Amino acid sequence: MSRHLPPTADNALASQLELAFDDNRLAAQLYGDFDQNLALVEQRLAVTATPRGNHVLLKGAASKVDQARRVLESLYANLEDGRTVDIADVDAVIRMVETEDSQLSLPTLERRGKVRMAQIATRKSTILARTPAQDAYMRAMERSELVFGVGPAGTGKTYLAVAHAASLLERGDINRIILSRPAVEAGERLGFLPGDMKEKVDPYLRPLYDALYDMMKPENVERCITSGIIEVAPLAFMRGRTLANAVVILDEAQNTTSMQMKMFLTRLGENSKMIVTGDPTQVDLPRGERSGLVEAVNLLDGVESVHISRFDDKDVVRHALVGRIVRAYEADTARRIADKEGDRQGLERVLGAAPRS
Repeated sequence: MSRHLPPTADNALASQLELAFDDNRLAAQLYGDFDQNLALVEQRLAVTATPRGNHVLLKGAASKVDQARRVLESLYANLEDGRTVDIADVDAVIRMVETEDSQLSLPTLERRGKVRMAQIATRKSTILARTPAQDAYMRAMERSELVFGVGPAGTGKTYLAVAHAASLLERGDINRIILSRPAVEAGERLGFLPGDMKEKVDPYLRPLYDALYDMMKPENVERCITSGIIEVAPLAFMRGRTLANAVVILDEAQNTTSMQMKMFLTRLGENSKMIVTGDPTQVDLPRGERSGLVEAVNLLDGVESVHISRFDDKDVVRHALVGRIVRAYEADTARRIADKEGDRQGLERVLGAAPRS
């Protein structure tokens, strides 16, 4: 419930709005420890949010007060659905609301409702999108056979891909999950590592396993790996296969060659999906070798059933400092990679904009 109050005396353009939440216990969870969630809303949206029991008084510019209302009402709805709310969730909903408003083509007086974020659910866990780019990426994985997730570290590209695959496996929509990564060029160096094939590549695939264990019970993951339902398939050993009824994930794809990427993409079989993730500004290929990821994204952009999701530093969902680190490295790295590949325009098309100088 909300109640509009008269404008403040010192600023006729300002707005006051009082929100009331039915459940005192949930209201306390909404505010956060020491009201930290409300403090973040105040900081990011330039409003004041004063809690009084199960009521919150919002003050600020009318548009910002409305944004704060939508943020708090959406978070409260999550609590009513049995989910928890932490500071990262608050940040995510604020991002979604700000993006929603920035994309309006015409002014509107319509009172918009709750923010509807894409989600991935398994029996163990439910993940909600935390940025608009994540939201678009999660929706694209549901409807497209081939999805590219392109952008810097910390944006959730790989984690969300594995989570989506785990959810499809639980639902019975697919029979297998295949994890691949060009950890070592052409596979030659794998022979120098101890153990069987799984043990050789496990260190390189740790991020994918971490996501699996977050979405599935450990005993289920181990059983699926043992039975081959979840398969580790180094890129060098994919040639000649047709991958049907599966989700196939290629991580660190910026380190594939053009030939490797073509070979991988043509493995797609019936009732399968491919998700390719990578950061085109972190290519480790030998000098003069063109990245298969950069080439594929340029060639396949606009092809039916192919979706390209682009992330940038604003989509980093780790510590806030990670986003600033990404921005600091981005310009220099982009210039060096473009010079190495001799294709600055191609790199810019992959990133969706000219690299910052």
